[in-house]
Amino acid sequence: MTRPHVLLSVAVSLDGYIDDASDERLRLSDDADFDRVDEVRAESDAILIGAQTLRRDNPRLLVHSAERRAVRVTAGKPEYPLKVTVTASGEVDAGLRFWHHGGDKLVYATDAGAARIGDRLAGLAEVAALGREIDFGVLLDDLGARGIDRLMVEGGTGMHTAFLAADLVDELHVAVAPILIGDAGAPRFVGPAEYPGGAARRLGLVDVARVGDMALLRYAPRASANG
Repeated sequence: MTRPHVLLSVAVSLDGYIDDASDERLRLSDDADFDRVDEVRAESDAILIGAQTLRRDNPRLLVHSAERRAVRVTAGKPEYPLKVTVTASGEVDAGLRFWHHGGDKLVYATDAGAARIGDRLAGLAEVAALGREIDFGVLLDDLGARGIDRLMVEGGTGMHTAFLAADLVDELHVAVAPILIGDAGAPRFVGPAEYPGGAARRLGLVDVARVGDMALLRYAPRASANG
């Protein structure tokens, strides 16, 4: 069984945060970077976001460009990528915008979380139970069986950490904004974990580019700094 190619995408401040600690979402990307992300979404078969980020940011998670959506349809793909979220607890709000915009939606949950969701998302999303715990390798196997070739992981901290710690990321895009947040209570790109290769392992840098006023760093996490 072939697992999807996993691209992890994140925008961070200069000091490594993905948001501030306020109730309002902080806009880190500029218009040029949002357009770049829209292009990456359009090239993906599925987009994944954690349930905590879903609750915090209430995103629609769409491909906004009508032209890019048309290209997808011409290629025989759905207009929108499959939208995926992951919840261990099953605490999901059926009123969130995620469920009411775009194409098909899929929720991965623990057995207990799926039972807690019950019929709450009936007609809005498919719910798939993964067992007592969330196993991201099993999740990728299931997506591969569904014909997903390219998966874009957009966050948040828990999802970034889980995929990197399990060594499941093929490509990493880090868009660095010229912003300092400096708030210890704000969410960071990743959290503490036992990452593959040990402490302070260097990732393979593939490319550095300027996008608007941001620096886009592309890494191959499974490659060494020396190739």
